Amino acid sequence: MADVMAVKKQLPQKPLIIFEMANNHMGDVQHGLEIIRMLHAVIKHIDVFAFAIKFQYRHLETFIHPDFQNRADHKYVKRFTETQLSEDEFLRLKEYAEQLGFMTICTPFDETSVGQVEKHGYDALKIASASFTDWPLLERIVMTDMPIIASTGGAKLEDIDKVVSFLQHRGKEFALMHCVGEYPTVPERLQLNQIDLFRQRYAGVPIGFSTHEEPGNTEAIMLAVAKGATIFEKHVGAKADHYPMNAYSATPVQAAQWVRAALNAYAMCGVVGQRHASSEKELADILQFQRGVFANHDFTGGDRIHMANTFCAWPNQPGQLLARDLSKYMVITSRGNVEASSPLVNVCKADTRAQVYEIVTRSCELLREAGIALSNKLNFEISHHYGIGKFYEAGAVIITCVNNEEYAKKLILLLPGQGPHPMHYHKLKRETFHVLHGNVIFTLDGVETKAGPGDVITVERGVKHNFRSEGGVVFEEISTMHHKGDSYYTVPAVDANKYRKTELTYWVV
Repeated sequence: MADVMAVKKQLPQKPLIIFEMANNHMGDVQHGLEIIRMLHAVIKHIDVFAFAIKFQYRHLETFIHPDFQNRADHKYVKRFTETQLSEDEFLRLKEYAEQLGFMTICTPFDETSVGQVEKHGYDALKIASASFTDWPLLERIVMTDMPIIASTGGAKLEDIDKVVSFLQHRGKEFALMHCVGEYPTVPERLQLNQIDLFRQRYAGVPIGFSTHEEPGNTEAIMLAVAKGATIFEKHVGAKADHYPMNAYSATPVQAAQWVRAALNAYAMCGVVGQRHASSEKELADILQFQRGVFANHDFTGGDRIHMANTFCAWPNQPGQLLARDLSKYMVITSRGNVEASSPLVNVCKADTRAQVYEIVTRSCELLREAGIALSNKLNFEISHHYGIGKFYEAGAVIITCVNNEEYAKKLILLLPGQGPHPMHYHKLKRETFHVLHGNVIFTLDGVETKAGPGDVITVERGVKHNFRSEGGVVFEEISTMHHKGDSYYTVPAVDANKYRKTELTYWVV
C-alpha cells in the first residue's frame, strides 16, 4: 500500500477514550475487524468524548533476541509470534477504524516500528510503561512530528521528571498516563491519587488513566474523571469460541458499561474551572428558607436602610429585601413609606463593593510605594463625606494603628489630586501630623502650610483644619484618644451625613 502523507497531528480538545486492542485481534484480521465494529456500536451516538483504537507494533525480527526467535516455550514470544500481522493487515484494521470515525493510535516497541507508525499516518504515538525510560527508543520517538501519550507504570518520580523534561525541551506535544502495570490490578492498588500528583506537578500537561483493573469495574473510571483525568485507556477484546479473553480486557458490552460510567461521572462533576450556573429550581428551593428584612420603625421615602434599623425574620415575602442584601457595601434606601414590622420591598440598592476594594487596592499600592511596613491585617476607614462617588475628589483613607485611653496613632492617606478634605475641628482631641511620604498642604484656621517627609504639624483643639495633596501623601496622626462624634464639620450637609465613612478590616497579601 502507498505511504500515508504526513500531516501535523494534535491531541483532541475533547476527553479521549482509547480502546487498546494490543494482540487481542489474535493475529486474525476478521476477528480484529469484528472487535472494531462492535466497539463502534458502543460509541456511535456519543459526542462527549473523542474515541481511538490503538494497536501495537513490534518488528519481531529485531525486537526478539535471535536466541529466542520462534521459542514456543516462552509465553510472550509465542503470543507475539502467533498473533503477528503483516503491514497490509494492520492497515486494513486501521483504515476500517478510521472509516467508522475512530482516531488511530499505535504503540511502537522498537525503533523500526516507530518508522512504521510514521509511515502509516497514525494520529498519535503511545509510549508503553515498559518503554517509558527506554532512552534509545525515546530518542527515535521525539524525531517524529506526532503527539505522544506516555504511560508511567512502574516509573519512579525522578524518572518521570526526566522524561517530562526531555519531552518539554524538545517542544513535543504530550500527555502522561497514570498506570499501574499489574494485569489485572486489584482495586486497592489502583493508586488514583497519582492523578492529583501529576496534575499538580506537571501543570499544563494533559493527564490520563491507563487501566488494567478487572473489566467489569466501573468505579475506577468515575474516580479518574472526578480527579481531572482527560484521557482514558482500556484493553478490549471480544469473546469467541476459539479465542480466550484475558483477565483485564473488556468485552464490547463491558466497554459500553465503562463508557457509560465515564459519561455519568462527567455529568455529575459538571463544569471545570468556573462556578456553575445554579438552576432555577436550586435558587427557588434555597430562597424559600432565606430570611427577609423587616422595618423596625416607620420609614419614609429616601430613608437609608441598614442593619441597625431593621430586623430579619422568616418567612420572606415575594420581592422582599433579604438578609443577604444587608452588606456594609450595599447602599439601600426606601422608595416610599413603610410601616414598622412590614417587609421592605420597594427599595433602591447600590452595591459599592467594587468601589471600596478599588480604594483599598490603590491605598495599599501607595503604602508599598512609601515603603511603610505594616501588619497584614489593617483596619481601614474610608472617608467619603460627599458620597463614595466623589471619594477621589475629597475623600481620605484612615488606617487605625492604636486607639486607647492614653493615645491614638493613625495613618492618613491621600491619593494624588485628592482634597481638600472637608474643614473640621475637634473639641476633645489634640493632634500631631508627621509626614512620612509625599507632600501635603495643611490649612489651619485659614493659614496654609506646605509639608513634606519629616515635617511635623500640631493641631490644637478647636482649630479648624483640612488637607489636600497634589501627588499623594501618607502622614501619621498621633493624638490623644479618638472619640467618635468628636469631628465637627463646617459644612452642615457633611456634619448631617451619618454614612460618610465605610469601615472594614482588610488582610493585605
